[in-house]
Amino acid sequence: MRIPFIAGNWKMHKTPEESIKLAKEIDDFLKNNEDIEVDVLICPPFTSLYAISKEIKNPKILLGAQNMSYEEEGAFTGEISPLMLKEMNVKYVILGHSERRQLFGEKDEEINKKIKKALEHDLKPILCVGETLEERESGKEKEKVKKQITEDLKDVDKEKASLITIAYEPIWAIGTGKTASSNDANDMIKYIRSILKEIYGMDVSEKIRIQYGGSVKPHNINELMNKSDIDGALVGGASLKSKDFNEIIDF
Repeated sequence: MRIPFIAGNWKMHKTPEESIKLAKEIDDFLKNNEDIEVDVLICPPFTSLYAISKEIKNPKILLGAQNMSYEEEGAFTGEISPLMLKEMNVKYVILGHSERRQLFGEKDEEINKKIKKALEHDLKPILCVGETLEERESGKEKEKVKKQITEDLKDVDKEKASLITIAYEPIWAIGTGKTASSNDANDMIKYIRSILKEIYGMDVSEKIRIQYGGSVKPHNINELMNKSDIDGALVGGASLKSKDFNEIIDF
């Protein structure tokens, strides 16, 4: 049985003080609702990770980073290494987000290196995959997603593959207010699990959690989570308000 997994990607929002305030509001909600059986992850900006790691001690709130270098140290101005993240009690790292791919030119080869390096340091990757509107309308959405998964997970050790989470984020639904229908999202996630089965076999593929991301809100989370193959959500804008994010956690 896969435990539902709700993650908040705060992107480039919240100063350290604002981040602590938001994290405390989520912390208070979870302390007052201890019966909720959901893994909760928050991914603030790098500048807030240390502050939150010192302020929030609730084991129910996992801490994640939004990106990571595949280098451990060196002359790489502006980069963040896995060693730095681990010292701040970071457990997860988002890799291959469409904004990194589209705005910063990240390629599958680079994402593959990052995934291997994260696993090497016991950081759990959340691998983001998804198609553009043009690719969906031309019937190439599955081709695109399969290519991403196959290349991003190339030569990733089967023994560690179950530590990876996949986040299916149709690019056309991120921050647009548009959401893939729950049936479309579930069908793609079921397809992703079939790809993982081809690569790693049934046992491992059944352990890997697959989230949906793309304009997830309190009003649509229940419908998404009631689908057979959706294990959770990677939440963007709605994770920036504790009321909205707490409602999503308590779907």
